[in-house]
Order: sequence, then C-alpha cells, then structure tokens
Amino acid sequence: MLFTPLKVGALTLPNRILLAPLTRARADAGHMPNDLMAEYYSQRATGGLLITECTMVAPGTSAFVNEPGIYSDAQIAAWKKVTDAVHAKGGRIYMQIWHAGRAAHPDMNDGAPTVSSSATAIEGDIDTPKGKVPNAVPRALTAEEIPTIVAAYAQGARNAIAAGFDGVEVHGANGYLIDQFLRDTPNQRTDVYGGSLENRARFLFEVLTAVIAAIGSERVGLRLSPLNSHNGMKDSDPLALTSFLCEKLNAFKLAYLHLMRADFFGVQKADVMTPAREKYKGVLIGNMGYTADEAEAAIAAGKLDAVAFGTAFLANPDLPARIQAKAALNTPDAATFYTPGAKGYTDYPTL
Repeated sequence: MLFTPLKVGALTLPNRILLAPLTRARADAGHMPNDLMAEYYSQRATGGLLITECTMVAPGTSAFVNEPGIYSDAQIAAWKKVTDAVHAKGGRIYMQIWHAGRAAHPDMNDGAPTVSSSATAIEGDIDTPKGKVPNAVPRALTAEEIPTIVAAYAQGARNAIAAGFDGVEVHGANGYLIDQFLRDTPNQRTDVYGGSLENRARFLFEVLTAVIAAIGSERVGLRLSPLNSHNGMKDSDPLALTSFLCEKLNAFKLAYLHLMRADFFGVQKADVMTPAREKYKGVLIGNMGYTADEAEAAIAAGKLDAVAFGTAFLANPDLPARIQAKAALNTPDAATFYTPGAKGYTDYPTL
C-alpha cells in the first residue's frame, strides 16, 4: 500500500511515504534559503511529497534564528533553486507556511514584540542570540490586527507558488500561532476568537479561506497536533477539538489533512486518528513514530491514506528505496538536527 499512487489535490503521488516538515535551522542570515537546503531536499525527492520546514510568512516572527522566510523577493528567488532541484529529480514539494506567535522572542527579531491569542507566555527559557532567556510574555492580538496576519498567510502562499512550490501546508500545530488560538489553555480570549470551539477555530478558518482564495484548495494542506504539549500547549478536550475540526474541514476541500497522532512529551494521551478518520472525508496523513510496517498496515486498513516520516527520512535520504528493499536504516544523529553546515544534514549515506 505504501507504493500505491495517491491523488492529493492537484498532484498524483507515486508513493505514500512523505517527508514530514522538520526544522533544520540551516538558512542563511536574513532567513534566506540556500544551496545546501536545495541539496537536502533534492536528495529526498523520491518521497511521495516533501513538506518543508516551517517558513516565516512575515518578518519579526522568528523562533529558531536560522529558519527560512517567504516574505521577500530575494527569498522567493532563493527558494526557486530548491524547488527546481527537487523537480529536476521528479519530486513534488509543498512549503509549510507559519507564524510562530508567542514562540518567537524579541531578542531574535530586532526587538519586535511577541504576539499571541492571549497574553500568556510559554513557561521556561528559550535560546536566543543573546543566550538563554525566559520566554517573552506576548501581547494579545486585537481583533483589528488579525486580518493583517491572515493576509500575510495568503501572501506567503502566493509567494510559495511564485517560488515553484506545488502547494503549501498551513502550520496549525505544535504550539505556534494558529494552535495558540485553537487550544483552550493558551487561548483565554472572551471575544469572537475565544471560548467556544467555533470561536477558537475562527482564526484557522479565516487563514484557510484566504490561502485557498489565493492559490486554490487543491494546493493547500493543513497540519494539526491536538495532543502535542510542545511549547506549553494543552487542551481540556483534545478529542472534541479533533472531531469538531475534522468535520468542519471537509467544507474546505483541502489537498490533505496532516495529523500528528501523539504528544512529544507524553503529557496528553488519546486516539485522535480514529475520530479524524470518521469525520474527515479527504486525504488523511498520519505522523509521529510510524514504522514502515505500521504505516503499511494502517493504510491497508483504511485508517489513513499516507504517512509522513520525520527523523527516519532525515537520516535516510533514500527512505522509499530502503523500505521497498527492507534494508536497514541509518540512525538519526540528534546532535546535528539544528547545527549549521552539511554534517548530519546532507551527508547521510544512501544504499
């Protein structure tokens, strides 16, 4: 089943082994993509679909210092080298578009203020160019400011298409801005963007509506993580949130829904894949810790349609070939996940 073609929006994927979005912090100063990134993605072009690392839709929203952006003409031109390299090898690639919200910090953004759904900070410290400092207390966005951010997502999507991407994945996961509206622990608003499920989902739905208007629903995917506690996230009822979103998302006719099934830290535990499959009628992609055998079985059983592999694809640029040959996998080197340069990035051996 992993090697059965799959129609995803405007694309037909040759296999169902996807590259999950993985922040690698290899961009140059000014959040510029570069030749090393082109090599990294093109090495993995045999995946059914590659999804890039989170990419900033606006300046002043950095959470990692060296993540890329898609808000300038220079960035568009630099990304074109990446998409050209992937397409030259017969691959397909989506850009994950993203706003960090409260996970950003003024020390990474020339003093730019941090914003979120509410004025609640992530607990603990963050690494910045000035060293480890406490996470910033964000300023709650006003209702009047939200359309400007929605427009930035739409423009980011247009820019991605101009850079040669086959589509975009809206990042609604892992405690970044959209997720900060969706889940009720960080979202303490009392206006139309807070409280009920409908209100908390309003910002996401406005972003999707704008992005779809910009580039067409057949080129738009969405990633969600109802359980993941990364960036201090929690929801009082993740199953209700999952069911509500999956039912409502059918109307958007997305290329796919990409669901993270677990919590990095094991704080919240539940089966979100079953209600997602019951409610969502489109292409459902699972992610987090799937082995090839488990992915094969889940697809065969109709539980999902494809699987996005993270660290396994990071360490095995030829992952589809290795799975098909039942070959041993390289071991990921966690020490080089976010370090600069080619080591642990483009130097993993192929078969």
